[in-house]
Amino acid sequence: MELNALEQMLRGVEQGTVSVEEATKALAAAPFDDLGYAKPDHHRAIRQGVSEVIYGAGKTAEQIVGIAEALVRGGSSRVLVTRLEAEKAHEAQDGLAKRGIALTYHEIANLATIGDAPEPDGLGYIAICAAGTSDLYCAEEAAITAEMLGNRVMRLYDVGVAGLHRLLAHLEDIQGASVVVAVAGMEGALASVVGGLVAAPVIACPTSVGYGASFNGMSALLSMLNSCASGVSVVNIDNGFGAGYQASLINHMATKC
Repeated sequence: MELNALEQMLRGVEQGTVSVEEATKALAAAPFDDLGYAKPDHHRAIRQGVSEVIYGAGKTAEQIVGIAEALVRGGSSRVLVTRLEAEKAHEAQDGLAKRGIALTYHEIANLATIGDAPEPDGLGYIAICAAGTSDLYCAEEAAITAEMLGNRVMRLYDVGVAGLHRLLAHLEDIQGASVVVAVAGMEGALASVVGGLVAAPVIACPTSVGYGASFNGMSALLSMLNSCASGVSVVNIDNGFGAGYQASLINHMATKC
C-alpha cells in the first residue's frame, strides 16, 4: 500500500466514506505477502516514500511475475524491475499480461517498469552526464529510475573528458541542476571535472566499461573515490539505479521541509 493510498483510506474513514471494517481489512493484509520464495513489502513506501523495487538478476520470470503482481495488488501504482535481460523480460511481460498488468521493457537500461512516471515534483532537475555511448546502459538505468521517482531529468550523453568541449557546451545546463549524476568508465575522470564546475552535489557512478587495466570498473571506482573535487559521492560499479535513487532523494529534500 503506497503512502498516498493509506492517506486516502484514512481520510475516507475520517469523512465517513470508508468504514472502519473496510480499513481494518485493508490493513490486515499489510505489511507483506509471503510467497514462499519472496516477501513483497507493502509498507516500504510508507517508511521510505518509494515502494519496493525488484532486483531481476537471479530471479526467474515466474518469480518476477509473482512479486510484481503482489506489489500491484498491494497498492503499488508503479513498480521497477532492475537488472532484467530481454528474454526474461519478455517472459515476464507475457505472464503479467495474463493477469491484466502491463510491463514495459527498457532494453538499453535492462530495466522494466509497471505504471507511468508521475509528474515531476522535485526541487529542480537532475542532470545525468554519461562519458561515452558505451556507458548508456548505466546512465539510462539512473535516468529512468529518477523519472519513475518523480523527477525531471536532463540527459547529457557522450560528454566525457576525451573531448572536454562537448561537456563545456552544456555548462549552463549542468550548473542549473539540483544534483548531477556523472556516469563514466575507463579512468572515471568525468566526476572530478563535473565536481569542479558545479555547486550542486555530484553522484559519481563508475561503470565496468574499459580495457584490461580498468579491471571491470575498479579503476574508475578508485579514481572517483579519490576525487579532489568537493561534493562528490560515489555509488557502486554499474549501480545506475542507486545513483538515480540517491539523486531523487536529494532533489526532493526541499519539498519535505
